[in-house]
Amino acid sequence: MNQANKKFYFPAEWHPHKATWITFPHNDHSWQGDKLQGMYPEYFALIREISKGEKVCINVNSEELEIFIQSQLTKYEIDANQIIFHRHKTNDAWCRDHGPAFLIDRENKEKLIVDWGYNAWGGKYPPYNDDNDLPNAIAQFLKLPSVSPGIVMEGGSVEFNGKGTVLTSRSCLLNPNRNPHLNQAQIEQYLKDFYGVEQVLWVSDGIVGDDTDGHIDDTVRFVNEDTVVAVVENNPSDDNYKVLQKNLSELKEMKLLNGKSLNIVELPMPDAVVIDDFRAPGSYANFYICNAGVLVPIFDCPQDEIALNILRGLFTDRPVVGLSAKQIIWGQGSFHCLTQQEPDI
Repeated sequence: MNQANKKFYFPAEWHPHKATWITFPHNDHSWQGDKLQGMYPEYFALIREISKGEKVCINVNSEELEIFIQSQLTKYEIDANQIIFHRHKTNDAWCRDHGPAFLIDRENKEKLIVDWGYNAWGGKYPPYNDDNDLPNAIAQFLKLPSVSPGIVMEGGSVEFNGKGTVLTSRSCLLNPNRNPHLNQAQIEQYLKDFYGVEQVLWVSDGIVGDDTDGHIDDTVRFVNEDTVVAVVENNPSDDNYKVLQKNLSELKEMKLLNGKSLNIVELPMPDAVVIDDFRAPGSYANFYICNAGVLVPIFDCPQDEIALNILRGLFTDRPVVGLSAKQIIWGQGSFHCLTQQEPDI
């Protein structure tokens, strides 16, 4: 196993960003028919809010797509000076999972890209070869060193506190559709070697409708180095109730490297988001922490304001902004799934 240099680590999302990377959606397999066009207003609103505090690097699949995006910037009040286009072939929009993992060294003077393997969540949505090639293409463009661990790993499956701990889920990382040749201890070693962490904490599962097999960014998120928000379902008859209660009980047993128990803040689930008889994985935990604020998906239900107020009480250093994700969520992901931060150094 080729290890990343031990001085590098994956910083917490609240670490200052140089930029946010996104892959502009063009695949109507994720948003079928008119749903792709229907989600654009929400997607451009996301770009606008991020661009208020940092550059937005947009992977575009074609010249035509770049021209289209440029034509929409004024309409959505986006400063064109904050947008950087990168012409890369891609298959889909989920940059959190297929994009580069940026690590920084302990003295914040160097940067490294980890190029994990990507197989579209266990081979569910071929082709995915262009997405799999993206981290290496970006590393070459930025002239950054990169390492390739040689196993499948998705950014949405791991959650970091920046102080040596990563949270993940058994349902995803131990799923035989990812790395069937590895056991839990071996996967933990990869996480430690290539993300620069010392501790791996596991919850059981994810929410209904999540085709990633239970990504952690829909269920548990760090908001500071020892505090997490954990989504809970308050309706005992809901399909998410038992699994989220199990995750919560597991979190209560965990200890951080400093010996402290996790400080756990419960975050409600929204009303079930059902579109064309399909229950999408709506969750307030799929927020994105950028320089300009915390961007929270909302779903036009009473829990929206409750969730926003909880998060406002936790993030006191930047605004918490609710943005509609009612159309985006049909693609089975939201703001965190669509973004990947590049830390500043």
